[in-house]
Order: sequence, then C-alpha cells, then structure tokens
Amino acid sequence: MHVIFVEPCFPYNQRKFVRALRSVGARVTGIGEVPPESIPAETKSWLHAYEQVPSVVHEESMMEAVKRIQAREWVDRLEATVEAHIMSTARVREARGIPGTSVQTSFLCRDKPAMKEALRKAGVPCAQSLGSDSPDEIREFAKSIGYPLIIKPRDAAGAAGTWKVSNDEELESAIHESYADRGASVAVEEFIEGHEGFYDTITVGGKIMHEFITHYYPGVLEAMRTRWISPQFITTNRVDAESYDEVKAMGKKVIDALGIGTSATHMEWFFGPKGLKFSEIGCRPPGVGAWDLYCAAHEMDVYKEWAMAIVHGYPSERPSRRYSAGLINLRPDQDGRIVGYDNIELLDQLGPAIIDHHIPPVGSPTQPVEAGYMANAWVRVRHPDYDQLRHLLDTIGKTVKARAR
Repeated sequence: MHVIFVEPCFPYNQRKFVRALRSVGARVTGIGEVPPESIPAETKSWLHAYEQVPSVVHEESMMEAVKRIQAREWVDRLEATVEAHIMSTARVREARGIPGTSVQTSFLCRDKPAMKEALRKAGVPCAQSLGSDSPDEIREFAKSIGYPLIIKPRDAAGAAGTWKVSNDEELESAIHESYADRGASVAVEEFIEGHEGFYDTITVGGKIMHEFITHYYPGVLEAMRTRWISPQFITTNRVDAESYDEVKAMGKKVIDALGIGTSATHMEWFFGPKGLKFSEIGCRPPGVGAWDLYCAAHEMDVYKEWAMAIVHGYPSERPSRRYSAGLINLRPDQDGRIVGYDNIELLDQLGPAIIDHHIPPVGSPTQPVEAGYMANAWVRVRHPDYDQLRHLLDTIGKTVKARAR
C-alpha cells in the first residue's frame, strides 16, 4: 500500500507515524514544509519519497503535490494526524479521489457548533451551544442560558483561545478579545460542571478496534489558567469496568453519527450533576504525548496499531491493560529562567514507576502556564493500580517544585 503522510517531521512525534507505517509494510511518501535535506536521517530512511510545500494547510500547494505524486504512482491513502491539517487534507483527498475521512466528517469534527447540532439530532447529550458572529445574538444566548458560559473559536482544540465568562462584563471582554465584534464567528456554549476526561479510539470502517479512557485532574480550563496547579492526566487500565459503559456507548454513537470510518479519534467528555455530556471530538490522535502513555500502560505500540488500521484493517496486538499511566506537569513558580528544583531526588526514589521525564536544566527559559502539559518540566509514571498511581502523582506534585526568577 502507498500512503501519503502529511508533515512527517514536525511536531517531533510525527516521525513515529511514519515509522509505524513503514513497519507494517507501507510505502510512505511525505508532504511537508521542511527542505528535503533537513529531514532527519532516520525519518528519511522510512520515506519512499518526499514533496516539499510552502504550507500543508495551503490547499492549492497540497493539491499540486498530490497530483505530482499520483502522476508517478497509485496512491491508496492520504493521512494527517495534526488537528490543523485535517481540513486541507480532507479537501485534497476528496478532490483527488483518495479513500479516507470525508470533508463533511472533517468539518463536523472541526466546527464545534455544527458538531454539536449534528450530535444533538443523533440523541447525544451535549451542552447547549451557539455558533455566531453577532454580538447581539451572543448576548441573547447568554440571557436565555445564563452564566457561566464558554466562548472559543469554532475550530479550537483543547483550551486554546478559550474564555469562561461569568457575568455581562466578562462577556463583553470575551466578545472583543475573540474578535466576535469584528466579524469572527465563535462557539458559545453552556458551561458544564463536572469531572473531565477523554475517550480515544482507533477505528476501522467505523468499528472500534482499540479504545482508551483518560482522566484530567483538574479540568483543562482550570489547569491551563492556574499557575500553582501541577496538572495531571491519567489513562486507566480499568477500561472494561462497568462504570465506563456509558462513556464507551456515547463514543460509539458519536463515531457513527459523524461518519468516522478508519481513523484515530479523540473525544472529550464531562460527567457531573447533569450526567454524562459530550464535549468535542477530533478525527485524529490526542496531543501532549497521550499515545506514549498508552504504549507504556498497555505494553503495545499504539502507533503501529494505527498503521495496521490504515494499511491492513485489523490489529496486530491487544492491550495488556497491565498498568495505568499518567503525566504530571511541574510548573515553575514564576516566569523567567529556571534556578533549581526542590526535592528532585524523589524521582530517583520512585525507580521503575517512572516511565520518563523532562527536567529543563538550570538557566533554561520558562514557558507560560497556557503553553500546556508538556511545557517546562514533566514526569510520566505508571503503576498497576490506578488509585496508587494517583497517589504517586499527587506526591510528586506536592513535593517536587520548579523554581525560577
């Protein structure tokens, strides 16, 4: 099988998808923005061919690159795994007659108001929402629904560019900062109180081949706005527990309703006083190294399993479910440069429980809180018992401190 893979070099983990495709027997042609001579030697060894474009989100350039490749040989699949690349890839894929995720499905997985409208029609419980470029319409929605509300770009991923508003003054500020008062269309949603997690799958023809469930501590919006918190996310090895049946049933319903075929998926959900509520889904893998946690927790190569789905349509192995695994982000106490760490020796004491870690050396510049879970220092840990793993991560967060000035 010949697979075109979009942007094989950046971000760093993109090369893992190329390696996986090659390992299951695919010929892989890359389309990317870096010059061919800048491709790392190992990644280059996995590529059958390569086309450079000015931008992988510039559809005309992508179209011409795919035409050149198709003029040389048959193309079976055109794949992208980064959220920002999904729509341009889908449009080119459909225009060139290549199988894969459709433009309609890609649009519904990118545009939050359209996504929720489609899912409400399918009976999936969602927050009340509105897509609008009218400040007056947004104000009326706020008046009818009440506060708090969430305002974010229609195609946002995670908490990027997201505002939580609790009163009229904050609403006006968010309308201005989101450019909704200058013609930008935004998603406005009812704020759902509750625990937040995500349900990830690899699907083949709309059927779930692999599934994983992960929890946030605390929720993403709070984590990305509060410096003192050392935020965590933990993937569980209790996926088969009865308590997750409702989440898994919702995930299957969402995949069916949006017409997701052979793809990775990443679905966010909330559970609280209003019950289980759908948040959003992407037809791509999760970010911030979540698949690396799945690999460590379930003793399998998840990247290879994705490639098996794309190339062969069946799995090559099953998850062991032996471990739960989690990541904790250790933020510096202020912005500036790292001057040291308190109690860093704890990581050595935890020994085999530590999967890996990133501890920027003294003198390194800090990154802001909103840069995410893998900005600054982080540690990944695994343990057979989910509750004991939570205790370990909490201990790390309370004990190991990054200092800056």
